[in-house]
Amino acid sequence: MKTRSPYSASIIAAAFFLILTIAFAPASTRAQEGKETDAAAALGSIISAACRANQTQFAAYLTTDSAAAFHALTDEERVQLVRRFALSDSTGRPLISSDALGHTVVRCETPDATIEFRFGAPRVRENLAFIPVKVVDGQENEFGLVRESGGWRLLSLGLVLIDIPQLAKQWSNQNLELQESTAIDALRGIADAVETYRRAYGKMPDSLAQLGPAAQGDVSPDRASLLNERIAAGEQGGYKFRYRIASGADPNNPGFELIATPDEYGKTGRRSFFYDAAGKIHAADRQGGMAAASDPALPDEKPQ
Repeated sequence: MKTRSPYSASIIAAAFFLILTIAFAPASTRAQEGKETDAAAALGSIISAACRANQTQFAAYLTTDSAAAFHALTDEERVQLVRRFALSDSTGRPLISSDALGHTVVRCETPDATIEFRFGAPRVRENLAFIPVKVVDGQENEFGLVRESGGWRLLSLGLVLIDIPQLAKQWSNQNLELQESTAIDALRGIADAVETYRRAYGKMPDSLAQLGPAAQGDVSPDRASLLNERIAAGEQGGYKFRYRIASGADPNNPGFELIATPDEYGKTGRRSFFYDAAGKIHAADRQGGMAAASDPALPDEKPQ
């Protein structure tokens, strides 16, 4: 007669005990874990919808009041708001996975960059959930969600309750400020390119096009490869750029001026900029028109 090993009996007993433990675990614990999983899944869907710039899917995860406010925005405002949630300027492709701890990871792959959102452990209290989210090489914040109509809905960002109209206005203003700052940097970059051209060829370029990219090994006064193709064509980042040679007291040493105006006033920028022959940048809200040397100089601007 065969006898059963005492070790086999121990293994069977342990497995049986484990099954009983799982089967009879407190219902409240299992429900809590389910809520945490559902909340993380909902936030993953929200960020994924924002990554795809899918307004319909994004709105489905807003509270009733927020969804109504979202639909009342203009199409441009909705697009900008959704993209801000994905931290992207263009439509992307979301990929959802999990880390070694089982926490959600959302990657938003766009033509320009990949943004990675790493979730922390959700904290759920009855009908509220709070999930810390770390953006790789970026900021960390906490999203708040509330259970409404049987599902998790976006409630807060950081310590601020989601106020769709206010967020749209705030983020729109931030976008305008960023584009204006980019335009200022572009003006300085153009000015540096003009000076580099003058030192290299002993004269001023006749147009921005002469500062544009050249074929490999074919750099010349007509194509000096000092600016990218878009700026050399006079437009980038929602602004249009103009260049002109300015006559001065010394006809043998002319200066130059640069003008930047928003491509779509109120959408890509409000202020227009003027780079004078002394190297100072002036700025004013010209309703989309050209700035002038009589406009106020930017703070801390010093002649170059």
